[in-house]
Amino acid sequence: MTNQSLTWKRLVRFIANDGKEYYGEPEDSHIDVGLAVAAKEDVKVKVLATKTALDSHAQFTGETKSITKLLSPITQSEVGTIRCIGLNYKDHAAELGLDLPKVPELFTKPATSLHDPCNPIVVAEKLSHELDAEVEVAIVIGKDAKNVSAHDALQYVLGYTVANDLTCRDVQKTVSQWGYAKGFDAFCPLGPTLVSAESLGDPSKLQVKTTLNGFVMQDQSASNMIFTIAEIISYLSVGTTLQKGTVILTGTPKGIGASYTPPRFLKQGDDLKVWISHGLGTLTNTIKLQ
Repeated sequence: MTNQSLTWKRLVRFIANDGKEYYGEPEDSHIDVGLAVAAKEDVKVKVLATKTALDSHAQFTGETKSITKLLSPITQSEVGTIRCIGLNYKDHAAELGLDLPKVPELFTKPATSLHDPCNPIVVAEKLSHELDAEVEVAIVIGKDAKNVSAHDALQYVLGYTVANDLTCRDVQKTVSQWGYAKGFDAFCPLGPTLVSAESLGDPSKLQVKTTLNGFVMQDQSASNMIFTIAEIISYLSVGTTLQKGTVILTGTPKGIGASYTPPRFLKQGDDLKVWISHGLGTLTNTIKLQ
């Protein structure tokens, strides 16, 4: 297993009050790091002696630091091209009136779309008319994977985190390829924590939820996925090397803003929370127009 030697169960990347970047594990194993940081609470972290989340041998230094700024657990230089699976929840395909896909529907986001938790998402005003959020379980690959079977696929997973697959629906309607409408800068917030695959166990037990201004938009179990996480990794690895650090988004359930009557699109100042269970936590990005 990729993660047998990991000393941490829940990793964060952050800036401390000395202005330096660190990796570590929150002292409080139950705290929702995203909500706590957004509320400006003092979140203490046990520091790891590493400069990357991909270091499977990182050990604790014995130091403790407080989070000043929370960062995405994986950096832009590490993610490469972000792979994304569309139409992977049965209820989401139903709400769109589409047949279930026979193979995973793949599109991509550039590394420049990666964005930090608790950091405002600045959107050009011309792109803001039909801005939509999508909660997604994100996989981080822990070692290079190519031509792996579904049976062995989870052995290549370092951990799981929360992603928000932001989408401009009006732009999406004008193109046949989804990546353009979903690939703008900051359109893939990621975090707040990376939960190790070993400590999580079965990812189908995860519960995902999106709340907009107190209204629950999406609320579903990952067990409702059409293609399992293992099947997705196996499919994407056929003839293709999924390099260590690769991030894969696994689809969103029903309840996207475009599906409501009237639609519930994002506006400046909205209180948006994108949450996943089992310690992955909450993304709390706000929207700012420019």
